[in-house]
This record gives sequence, structure tokens and C-alpha cells, in this order.
Amino acid sequence: MGVNRVIWSIHNWLKEHNTSAIIYLIFNAIVDVVRFRVYDLKKTILSIALCFTTAAQSAQFFTQNTGSPQLEIPEIGGGVGLIDQQKEKIIGEKVFRQVQSQLPVLRDPWLEDQFMLVFSNLLSQAELGKPIALVLVSDSQINAFAVPGGLFALNTGLVTSARNMDEVVGVMAHEIAHVKQRHYSRSQEAFKGQGLLALAGIIVGAALATKADGDVGGAVMMGTQAALMSRQLNYSRNQEREADRIGMNFMGGAGYNPQAMADFFETMNRATSRVSFLPDFWLTHPLTTERMSEARLRANQMPKVPYNSQLAEFDVIKWYTAVMSGQAAESQLQVLAKQNNYAGLLALTRFYLKQGDYKLAQQQLDHAKSINTQHNLVVLLQTDIFLGLNKLDDAEKTVLARQRIIPENRALNFKLAEVYIRKGNAAGAERLVNPFLRKNENDIIAWKLMQQAANIDTANPMRAVNVLRYRAEAEYWSGLEESAIKSLIHAQRLSKDNQAMSAKIDDRLKTMQYERQLKI
Repeated sequence: MGVNRVIWSIHNWLKEHNTSAIIYLIFNAIVDVVRFRVYDLKKTILSIALCFTTAAQSAQFFTQNTGSPQLEIPEIGGGVGLIDQQKEKIIGEKVFRQVQSQLPVLRDPWLEDQFMLVFSNLLSQAELGKPIALVLVSDSQINAFAVPGGLFALNTGLVTSARNMDEVVGVMAHEIAHVKQRHYSRSQEAFKGQGLLALAGIIVGAALATKADGDVGGAVMMGTQAALMSRQLNYSRNQEREADRIGMNFMGGAGYNPQAMADFFETMNRATSRVSFLPDFWLTHPLTTERMSEARLRANQMPKVPYNSQLAEFDVIKWYTAVMSGQAAESQLQVLAKQNNYAGLLALTRFYLKQGDYKLAQQQLDHAKSINTQHNLVVLLQTDIFLGLNKLDDAEKTVLARQRIIPENRALNFKLAEVYIRKGNAAGAERLVNPFLRKNENDIIAWKLMQQAANIDTANPMRAVNVLRYRAEAEYWSGLEESAIKSLIHAQRLSKDNQAMSAKIDDRLKTMQYERQLKI
């Protein structure tokens, strides 16, 4: 306990005295040794050496800070001559594919749709175009990031640490503000010679460093992050304040309480007091006592907005997220279920489904139904139980009844498509999935469903070609670019007698090959 107090006292002193990122990172590397978090001393030495090396190198990349006035004037739009939106989209899609291949992405249509619904409300306030994606990363760390072009990512740990949806929205709004103000695009101007692709890669690198097998990779990210931050930390802090201010405006306009952003800053501050290292979100979003105070003061000055009233619905999302990301123990869920907690019952149902225990899953779902049968998650869980028991007619009847009421719902359509595939109805499945691909070409779940549907379409002479085409798209957006190109080349050979299909495949192949060359 004495060591913990000393560590935290030093950390607070460094933070309050605006210490450079280099010193922060060296301090954390040393703490790792003191707290026995690093068992390989060579890796720790590498971390510290990289900090010093990149500190020296950064002098070549950055201009000196001349002490410009600390005026908080919104930096609107992004200026003339900066990277255009089309290039940003290509960059964002490249990062999306790398995230899919290198991070433990959580793919669940219902959960994705819940966050996208909230996210869309914020985007309308920001008057931003269609985003590339909102990605959920299965990681207990409190973290989020955005990259140019409209790619946003949330760690599940952020969701499970929040007390209400307003706090999650606060982080979303902050990230949207970064993109709206084109902070990362304009940072390319400050980071002389680094390039936006490199900058986007470093943002993602902060998330990659949390992987269990990424000790050396984390050390490299640590040094690179230090190089990017060391001489531009004040500039970065100004951007953070701007994102706080504008993000709060987005929150209020979307009907969420701006106080929640300040609340969550304090939650993160308390979280760091219990550990001996700075979380990734803190490294990429410098959080000082001054900034927390400013955020609270700013929130107090804004029009009063009550906290979102749908706390029970957030509990469903929170506990479902915890189960899907492996952050909930059976004993925790059982305690909630015994208290007739609706969120706990649904989460425990999913927990038993993941284990393949359909009897226990049905028991918990029946209990939940006695409270409320109208929730879409009830329908999806019941359908999954029937599918697990191979009761295909019951599964179709269950999900089809709700899908007819909400025909635009992605999760319900995908679940019905899954049922149709199990029943051999390829055309029915494709009819349900295709509209969603027209809206979003990087929907990996949709491409996998199309591949499965094509595989059972034995009467179609283009069956093998379609399977390969759809597989290529699923592989490509999953970050498996080489495999995707090989699948398309194979499809191209098989389609040589169909001129229209061959031309279509050829165009797509050229696009994939070009985009593969982009380096982050």
C-alpha cells in the first residue's frame, strides 16, 4: 500500500505540472517494474530506450511551440488545402480493416444497432455525413478512438464502466467533435512529414497495445506516441478542450445531459487511482485536473437537460455487452436474476446460450418474458434457442412475426436470414440481406450471410463464383486483404465465360489491389 501511495503521488505531481508525455511514459515503464507488471526486463528497457530515441527524433518532425495565446476559439471546418474527404474515407476504411484483423472486434447485430441508433442522433447534430462504421472492441479497458473519414470505435470496457447511456454518449460526442473539427487532418500539418496514415495508425496503436501478446508492440507504440505528443502536448490539450466544448453542445442537442461528460471524466480519474499505469484513453486524450474542472464549469453553464430516462434499457445493453465480451461472471448474473432484474435475466440467457445450455437459457428467458415479452432481444434470444434445438419452424415463426412489424430492423432481418439459410431458402435470405449491403458495403456479418446463402443455392450455375465473391468481401473487410484477392482471382477464373460477371469481378479486384498498397 505504501508503494501505491508513492506511485500515485508522483503521478499526480507529474500531471499537475504539465509534464511532457516522454516523462509520463518513462515513469509508467519504471512503475511496471516496481509493481511487477513486467516480467521481462529487456522489454521494459526497450520501452524506456524508445522513449528517449523518439524524443530525439521528434525534434526533426515538429516545430517549436512559440507560446501562442491560449485562446479557446473554435477551429471551424478544417481549412483549405487539407486532405480531402475522399482521401479521408479511403484512410478510414483502411484503418477499419486493420482494426477488424488486429483487435478483438465484437460483432453482434443487435448490440451494434443499439449504439448506432444513439450515434446517429449525435451525427445529425454534428451535420456529418454517413460514417464508415461504429466498431465495438471487446476489451475491458476504458477507451475510444476516431480516425479520419468517420471510423469510430468504443471499447466494451467503456460501456460496462458507465452508469448510464449519457456517459457513453459523452465519449461518443467528444470523438465526433474531433472528427467534425478535423483535428487529425489538421494535425498532419503540425506533424511535419508524418502523414495522416501514420497518425491514424498511431491512434489505433494505442488500442492495439492492450492485446495480451503485444508487449513489444506496446513498447513500440509507446515510443511512437511519445514522439507525436512530446512537443505538441499543449496543442493537443487545446484540441481536447475544444472537443469537450463542442461535444457537450452535440449532447444537449441530441437530448442527453452534458453533465455526463464531466461525470465520466471523474470516473476515469478514479479508475486511474486504482492502477499503476495510464489507460490508453488517457494517453490519447490528456486529462488534467484543469480540464476536468473546465468541463464541469462548462456543463453547469449549459441549459439543463435531464439524464436520459431509459436507464432500464441501458442496463440491458450494459449487461449484454458484459456477457458478449466475457466481462460478466455467471455468479454476478445469477444474483441479478434472483432479484428479478430484467437486464440480468436477458444477459444470463445469452450466457447460457453461449455455453450451449438451451434448457437453462429457456428457463431464464421464460422468467424474463413474465416481466416483458415485447423486447426485440427476447425475440432474438428465443429464436437462437429454437435454432440451437433445431426447431426451425418455431424459429421462423418467432422472428418473422416481429420482423413484419419492424421490417427495417437489421438484427431481425439478419436473424430471419439465418433461419432461412438453415431451412435451405437461399433466395429469401439474400432478399433480406441485400438492402443492408446497399447501405453499408463493409457489413461483414451481411457478407458472411450472403456467402452462406450462395453456398446452399445449388441450382444456380454461378454458385461457386458467388460463394467466392461474397467470401472475398467478408475477408477483405475483415482485414484479410491477401486472402480476399486470392478468392477474387479464383472467382475470375471461374467466370471467364460470363462477360458481365467477369468485368464486375475485374473492377472489384483492381480496387482491392490498389487499396492494399496503402500503408499505415
